Amino acid sequence: MQLPDAEVLLQHMAQQLKPFITERSALVGIHTGGVWLAEKLHPLLDQAMPMGALDVSFYRDDFGQAGLHPNIEPSSIPFDVEGRNIILVDDVLYTGRSVRAAMNELFDYGRPASIILAVLVDRGGRELPIAAQVVGVTLGLEARQNIQLNRDGQGTLGLSLHEKAA
Repeated sequence: MQLPDAEVLLQHMAQQLKPFITERSALVGIHTGGVWLAEKLHPLLDQAMPMGALDVSFYRDDFGQAGLHPNIEPSSIPFDVEGRNIILVDDVLYTGRSVRAAMNELFDYGRPASIILAVLVDRGGRELPIAAQVVGVTLGLEARQNIQLNRDGQGTLGLSLHEKAA
């Protein structure tokens, strides 16, 4: 399968997001890939817009089963969430569980006016009724396939496809 160029998808997402931007907007990325995307989207949208990051590890409903992720990052929301129009950014939308966890964590910071979900890849396979308003690309992947966002030393983003072991 030929994967699309992540940097081109990012530009497409920025264009889709522009109509959603208000003076009360804030950009929030979900660690790790969503933060990388948010960092690249920020200068394309509005440099004055506040930006934050969430690590949803402790908010996931499978935390007890999966245990502690080895690379937990601190969440950082350096602005008041109350009444903000949050643009929540993630790399891959699959089951919807990470997004649900991110919304739960956001509400611990305050009550946003709205949450817009922007994802680089929607791969289908939802387990929760969650949909993105902004999508870079929709790919129909099989359950055994895993798509991942990568970043090289220069900050260039790329997608890779992996087969899960049987």
